Amino acid sequence: MALSSKKKYCYEYPHPAVTVDIVIFTIIDGKLKVLLIERSDNGKLAIPGGFVEINEDLDTAAKRELAEEAGVKDVFLEQLYTFGAPDRDPRERIITVAYYSLVSPDKAIQAGSDAKAVGWYDVDIEEKKLAFDHYYILKCAVDRIRGKLEYTTIGFELLPENFTLHQLQEVYEAILDEKLDTRNFRKKVLQQKCIVPIHKVTANVAHRPAKLYAKKGN
Repeated sequence: MALSSKKKYCYEYPHPAVTVDIVIFTIIDGKLKVLLIERSDNGKLAIPGGFVEINEDLDTAAKRELAEEAGVKDVFLEQLYTFGAPDRDPRERIITVAYYSLVSPDKAIQAGSDAKAVGWYDVDIEEKKLAFDHYYILKCAVDRIRGKLEYTTIGFELLPENFTLHQLQEVYEAILDEKLDTRNFRKKVLQQKCIVPIHKVTANVAHRPAKLYAKKGN
């Protein structure tokens, strides 16, 4: 049963506030990018997020804050980690639960009322440009998605429904920030049996048409 927002709480010891922060990735021009807002209070760049309301669960708060601050809706979010260093936020004692997601670069974004601007930035952004401990949250999220490439199909979130092996390799290279040997990459992907051919080829191209694939289970 949901708690009433009017309910009063009285404890003998102080309590930390709880926030959510949402790290959203995409790929633009072959580079892994992160969605950041420019804060109205100090002009610093920050990961979209905010305080959890008293009647909200964490997932609901994350989706609400992402929509309010960056205009992003209808994305799958996964919890990343909880960050709770006592001095991570100069305003007060705040514990944050971070989420992450990968979205298409054409996903609509729009700055909310408490943000001056919103945009896509390189993931190797300088630490001094980010608010609070968001540099470390970002690095943790980058490490997570790079690690998950080895045993999940997380990279497929950045692909159309039907794609070529070349497009898939470009996604992996952007996330890993390194060039991959084409022959070894294709051999590994096909051995994992996570994609299936759809018996179609690319159309309207000057070069030899490429086979199209789909994520297995689609």
